[in-house]
Amino acid sequence: MATKDRLLEAFQHFDAANKQDPNTEVFEGTTYPKEVLYGIRMTERLNEFNPTASEALRLTARCQHICRWEIPRESYDMNREGYLRWRQDLKKFHAKKATDILQEVGYDQETIDTVTFLLEKKQLKRNEDTQCLEDVICLVFLQYYFEPFALKHPEDKTIDILQKTWRKMSPKGQEAALKLPLSKYALDLVTKALSA
Repeated sequence: MATKDRLLEAFQHFDAANKQDPNTEVFEGTTYPKEVLYGIRMTERLNEFNPTASEALRLTARCQHICRWEIPRESYDMNREGYLRWRQDLKKFHAKKATDILQEVGYDQETIDTVTFLLEKKQLKRNEDTQCLEDVICLVFLQYYFEPFALKHPEDKTIDILQKTWRKMSPKGQEAALKLPLSKYALDLVTKALSA
């Protein structure tokens, strides 16, 4: 099977799994299962940010939140320790879901191992693809999810999240973030966070 055909088949399988998401989001007049829309946004942002991304990185971006609703945040203690444990368990869960699909589609073990490595965010700041994935995650968060988050939380918490997000990004990612079409409200918060 040609590389592009197999990649698209994997995308279709990832999207089919994410179509089971009971949570929905309306975007530009269309209602999507939340994680389907997230996967599409990740792919679009990666294509723009790194047009020559490897196949493994493209796969990882599309399945980064695969079936996330199956492990809700509320099922863990609502403190930092609970949050960190939830994040760690999610990484393993996403890697297992992705592995099952990639094996079904016919990917080799080396590609599957690379996707797992990236989903587990190994060697952030040291591995080029892991860093690129993190940059894309941050860019998608800032463009689509930051403002709704900010409207629900106190400003000091929002600024803290922004600063943590910024620290995770590469200089190239930070540069791209400053060019996002943010509202004046969101841009003001970013400016405050960077000047604090």
